[in-house]
Order: sequence, then C-alpha cells, then structure tokens
Amino acid sequence: MHPLGQLRDIRHYRVMDDGGNDPAMAMEDQLAAISSLGQVLDDAGIEHWLFGGWAVDFWVGEVTRPHDDIDVAAWRRDYDGIRSALLAAGWEHTPTAEDLVGTRYRKGIADVEFSFVEASEGGSVVVPLPTGPVTWSAEPFGDVRAHLRGVTCRTIPLAVLAEGKSRPREGAAEGAKDRADFEALSRLRGRA
Repeated sequence: MHPLGQLRDIRHYRVMDDGGNDPAMAMEDQLAAISSLGQVLDDAGIEHWLFGGWAVDFWVGEVTRPHDDIDVAAWRRDYDGIRSALLAAGWEHTPTAEDLVGTRYRKGIADVEFSFVEASEGGSVVVPLPTGPVTWSAEPFGDVRAHLRGVTCRTIPLAVLAEGKSRPREGAAEGAKDRADFEALSRLRGRA
C-alpha cells in the first residue's frame, strides 16, 4: 500500500448526492468551488494543491467520473490563513471528529477536504499523522497548474498523483475510484 494510503483509508467519505442533487449540477458546483477556492487562496498567498479525483480530471482535461468531494493539500502552517481567507469569501467551516490531519469547508453543495502537509528537513512533503510523519512525495509539489473547462488550478505533480493512484485503497468504492483514476492517468501518459 502506498504510504499515503494510511491517511486515505481512515478519511471519512460522504456521498455528495445523498441530498438528491443532480450529478451534473454537482459537477458544475464543484468546478465553481475549485475556481473560487483557488482564487481566494492565491489572493491570500497560500500555497495549495488539488489532488485526488479532481486532480486526475484536471490533468486529463475532462471529467472522468462523479466526485464526492474536492481534495486539497496545503501547508499545516497556513491553517489560520486558510480559515480566515475562506470564511471571508463565504465558505463554511465544517470540521468533523474524523479529521486527523485536515479539515473541511463547504460552499453550496461542494465540500472541500483539506489535508495538511509539512516539509521534512530533507525537503520532502510529509503528512503529519498522529503515529508519525508519512512521506507523500520526495520532491516539493511546486506550482504546476492544470486546466479544465475554463478553470485553472494548482495541482500536485502528475508523477506524484499517478504513484498515489497506482495502489488502490481498500474498500470496494474507494478502490474502484482509484482504479478508474489510474486508468484515466494511464491513457494520458500513453498520449504523451
């Protein structure tokens, strides 16, 4: 299992459409939320990176599947700045008891789940789990931006994303998402 799988397996996932929302409308709301989030955090000078299924879609250039939420990584040191910036922009802070190394925000029906990271002494990106840090990437995430349907967003590097998706999580639903995401990324890499 990929080291980040320790984090991904313990995260709480909520089905976005449980309120009867139209999946196409939910996708548009999520894209609008990604755009808003990116703009607010960029304006505040806060580094952040889209990861997970939406990052796959931004790299591939099309929506490949429905998404439960939007996954964003950010520096742990920016927690207060993120909170201030998002609350001022109309986002609602919606933390849960399951949050171990992150927190959540909501705008409309779009949920954003933050995972906070730190830089190790050697420069790698680590997830500060309660049991000890887990290396997510040996290299910094950088400032790569990808585009999807007129929205530009900072994303984790393609190699880091593909490595994380190459080892599906346990659980039928989560594993199926990871396999679909890896297949989409494999098609992209085949076109390169």
